[in-house]
Amino acid sequence: MKHLFTSLAILAGATSVQAQTLIVGAGYADFSFSQSLDQGLISLEYQHRPFHQGERLSAGLGGALSVHENGDVHVGAGVYGIYSFNRRWFVEGSVMPGFFSEADEINNLGGSFQIRSLLGLGYTFDNGNRLSVAITHKSNASTNDSNPGVNAALLRYHFAF
Repeated sequence: MKHLFTSLAILAGATSVQAQTLIVGAGYADFSFSQSLDQGLISLEYQHRPFHQGERLSAGLGGALSVHENGDVHVGAGVYGIYSFNRRWFVEGSVMPGFFSEADEINNLGGSFQIRSLLGLGYTFDNGNRLSVAITHKSNASTNDSNPGVNAALLRYHFAF
């Protein structure tokens, strides 16, 4: 009986840690090069259970995929952080280096290695799911001769599981 209570206590404590999250988003991308094709995009992001869980700040590993209207694709993996102001409001940030493939040469970002950075502000619902607005920037951090970059604004829904 003692082992049963110990197991239940461990499980109860484990559920208080932030769950994994799947985030879907949609928005608009603005390429810095004036001849590029600005366009809509969709995004999918996975945030694994945090490796650090503090009172207000959590950090973990994740992956992100974005697909632009014309077929440009970025896939990356890296770290994310979430700072909770209170039970409802939070700010999030992430850095996800990865691979970018342009569908149209006019949207060339100077190379296939691109780093996606994100800054967002969001709200947490009673069920643990979240809604956020975010801005992203993709660039090669001047690792190539050309580094035009692309910025995007996204509306994102976070499914906690």
